[in-house]
Amino acid sequence: QVQLVESGGGLVQAGGSLRLSCVASQTIFSINTMGWYRQAPGKQRELVATITSGGSLNYADSVKGRFTISRDTTRNTVYLRMNNLKPEDTAVYYCNAATTLRTDWGQGTQVTVSS
Repeated sequence: QVQLVESGGGLVQAGGSLRLSCVASQTIFSINTMGWYRQAPGKQRELVATITSGGSLNYADSVKGRFTISRDTTRNTVYLRMNNLKPEDTAVYYCNAATTLRTDWGQGTQVTVSS
């Protein structure tokens, strides 16, 4: 099981920026895909961005051009840089690690964007 610890959430005004971090308990090279998902109140959890072990990136259309996923393999950490935040980005953001055997989730970090 991969332990994931997220941090970096908070309250920000519309147009502002935040950077989320997710530290994994094992080398992220051994994880097929790491990603960020979010869940707003009353809504289903949705994909935000993913990065594969080979470095391929994928983004939800709603965040393209505003969010950037990246990683630091020396720190076993995946980041989500969020710029030009909008009130509709308000949600709990979860880190995800997917291997061929299982999928693990972090505890989530709250992001609140005020208008």
